[in-house]
Amino acid sequence: MNYEYMKKTTSEKIIGYLQEKKQVTANELVDYLLISERAVFKQLSNLLAEGKLRKIGKPPVVFYLLEKETPAKNESNVINNDVRKIIEENFLFITPTGERRQGLDGFEYWCERTNQKVEKTASEYVKTLKKYNAFKKKGLINGMDKFGTTFKDVGLDEIFYLDFYSIERFGKTKLGQLLLYAKQSQNKSLIRELTTDIKPRVDEIIQKYKIDGVGFIPPTVKREVQFMKELEKNLHEHVRRLSIVKIKTEITVPQKTLTKLSDRIENAKNTIIVDERGIFENVLLIDDAVGSGATLNETALQIKQKGIAKKVIGLSITGSFKGFDVISEV
Repeated sequence: MNYEYMKKTTSEKIIGYLQEKKQVTANELVDYLLISERAVFKQLSNLLAEGKLRKIGKPPVVFYLLEKETPAKNESNVINNDVRKIIEENFLFITPTGERRQGLDGFEYWCERTNQKVEKTASEYVKTLKKYNAFKKKGLINGMDKFGTTFKDVGLDEIFYLDFYSIERFGKTKLGQLLLYAKQSQNKSLIRELTTDIKPRVDEIIQKYKIDGVGFIPPTVKREVQFMKELEKNLHEHVRRLSIVKIKTEITVPQKTLTKLSDRIENAKNTIIVDERGIFENVLLIDDAVGSGATLNETALQIKQKGIAKKVIGLSITGSFKGFDVISEV
């Protein structure tokens, strides 16, 4: 081992080794540095915190790589604290390889990928976010006007979204990202995170509207881990459940594959059955994403036509801003 190597700090040795090997595991570094595993992880933790490294994978297979110094990172240093705080709280991006990048780190990464200037784009992002947040009142977006102009008969007394699914050129919102990848990856920890995020607002609606029954719109696409079932379990609301079932047909046609509103209404009317014998005062219907709104509305109409409840409140985790155009991803 030469003298120059001996003079280097442990972190410098790790960086030098990564410059040569490109990506390494912690065990490789233990063998290379001849120090304890605990000492290696301490150094890796420091380098990650300093933004010099990043890691990919999940235990037990985790690789460490050098974080590139990009123009985006240099430029982000001039972003003011107010803008920085908003980005830290609201921005989330899932990379094509499934890596989670959020806050300013994720924003820098996204700007680099889309070839946009960080400082200018950050200001535009905050401005756009404020434009959409103006539709929120106490954390909820009221969609009744949209439903009133979309459907001849509206079965819901109120309809709320927790957030919009996407906002213009910036794509999916944080909640939109969590929803999409929680469903597609069937990741239970992601579903729990999303549930923790939305539960306070669900509880507020239950209390405000004196909800005595909750119904969850059943899924159409068969998955090993069903998002709505996990959501129902994790929300753990202490009110009665309405029995709502999805009828199996010879060929399953998911709502998201239908582009005409009339087709979506027909699909919902004939495949969603409220199989409930109980009587309620105020029911809360929960769905994951409102595209046309046909499923929630037809289910609400059915509840009222059967005399199951006097009032039906709808709640969707995300909704479309423009009209109720189709959300086809989730």
